[in-house]
Amino acid sequence: MTKYWALLIAAGVTEVGWVSGLKHASTWWEWLLTAIALAFSFWSLMEVTRVLPIGTAYAAFTGLGAAGTVIGEAVFFEGELNAAKLALVALMIVGIVGLKATSGPKQNSETEGRGTR
Repeated sequence: MTKYWALLIAAGVTEVGWVSGLKHASTWWEWLLTAIALAFSFWSLMEVTRVLPIGTAYAAFTGLGAAGTVIGEAVFFEGELNAAKLALVALMIVGIVGLKATSGPKQNSETEGRGTR
């Protein structure tokens, strides 16, 4: 189970990369990195939803991506960061942690036959 949460965090982090790439990429290799990050991010999300509940996984994926993008924009691209934005990012993170704390593995016949995957 922990490896799926780690994969979900990696998906959220790479979401920050491709979202930033959509705005800031200007060379072919930056666009290539953006496309690779996009593909990895969504592949990871699809893998995670085979085990974790879709609502929890998607909320964590988009929340991590949104929080990371707000913070990354401020740190790397001189975007505005104020107390209200930080409070809302903190609230999002609390919500994601709460969803993780209250979610177990998805129970269905598809995952039961997979063994330790």
